[in-house]
Amino acid sequence: MLVQVKSLSQRFACRVVGLHRSTYRRLPAAATPADPDAALRTWLRVHALGNPGHGFRRAWAGLRFDEGACVNIKKVHRLWREEGLQVRAHHPRKRAGVSSVPPIEADAPKVVWALDFQFDSTTDGRAVKIASMIDEHTRESLLHVVERSITAEKLVAELEKVFTATGGPPRVLRMDNGPEMISTALQQFCADRVGICYIPPGTPWNNGYVESFNRRLRTECLNRNHWTSLLEARVVIGDFKSDHNLRHRHSALGYRTPAEYAAACTHTHHPVDCGTN
Repeated sequence: MLVQVKSLSQRFACRVVGLHRSTYRRLPAAATPADPDAALRTWLRVHALGNPGHGFRRAWAGLRFDEGACVNIKKVHRLWREEGLQVRAHHPRKRAGVSSVPPIEADAPKVVWALDFQFDSTTDGRAVKIASMIDEHTRESLLHVVERSITAEKLVAELEKVFTATGGPPRVLRMDNGPEMISTALQQFCADRVGICYIPPGTPWNNGYVESFNRRLRTECLNRNHWTSLLEARVVIGDFKSDHNLRHRHSALGYRTPAEYAAACTHTHHPVDCGTN
């Protein structure tokens, strides 16, 4: 400030603040051609450009597990901030909701599968409806349905395919109170096969796992693409869900992918007995 604003000489300004002139003139390592972190900074910029919804933790997970680089997460955080790659954290408004059903904990695979719908549109303005379902324990994406409209009969047929492919149904399906979810067709299909857990109306936070997946699908896929046809939407969304299972590393899973975690998981379900006094 003394040099630039007050137009004082470097010698006098350094004497005033007690700073050596060589220290004042020394360039930071990041501003020199010999920057030892130049390659790492370049990798982080490329990663952030291709994955604008990722933070420094997921970038570190990619370096550590995909690239095999032995780098400290605190160093990645520092370089991430210096390069201006921070992603604004979304802090939703806190709500005070009380569930009307007993809590169901997914303490093992195939205990609770969460189901939900999303909507998008093609460039001609026609609707695109997307059905997603995840295992709340392994975070695996299990259902890929992209249609103009999804009826209860279509949903039942797709669920039957998933149950057959995975060796049977889960213990519980968690879902909201949409018309397809409360339909007679789905009720009859699930009768004596799988339990249905409806969240209270207007409380999407009670279905948080699939809502989190839907938010990631929205920000990292739907908002970044314009569909010219339904076929294009099916292919790109299908690639995203496959990439989620095989490449997306969850901190809650020890920075393993859902497929890796599911393959190594040995947890079994332990039901909790509830009673009244």
